[in-house]
Amino acid sequence: MIYFYLFLAFTRIGLLAFGGGIAVLPLIQKEIVDTYQWLTTTQFLDLVTISELTPGPIAINSATFVGYRVGGIFGAFIATGSFCLPSVIFILFISKFLSLFEGNEKVQKIMKGLRPSVIALMSLAGFSIAQNGIMDWFAVVLCVLSFILVWRKMIDPIFMLILAGFAGIVFYR
Repeated sequence: MIYFYLFLAFTRIGLLAFGGGIAVLPLIQKEIVDTYQWLTTTQFLDLVTISELTPGPIAINSATFVGYRVGGIFGAFIATGSFCLPSVIFILFISKFLSLFEGNEKVQKIMKGLRPSVIALMSLAGFSIAQNGIMDWFAVVLCVLSFILVWRKMIDPIFMLILAGFAGIVFYR
């Protein structure tokens, strides 16, 4: 029965996953933390951290992680596949009729309307992660410093993650 719920949850997430990985994190959190309670909020934050550090899209990594945690290897395949299924079907459909939609003014207006919503979802994900992940003054300083250094292109994001990990080892020994 768990495989059915994994399929249901991640198909629903995949169906509503507009805006990419970061934007879909609130949907993933709602399903796996609030609805099914497969993870706690703290475990979800760890999941996001691990998914961000591993190669590949964060949402797919998250689906794979949750699926494996809940249903083993088969669960990982179910969660990952069902997350991707709506996109694959949608892309196959759109690619068939792409030339009809490409220059359509209404489609362009829909896309312009969706962009602010996607930005809001990404901001919500960031706010939720910050709310649960910034627990003390050191985390605040590290967060702000990381943001500024990466935003100003003074440091590569991957190198910043490595440095932040070492800083965590030293500070939180």
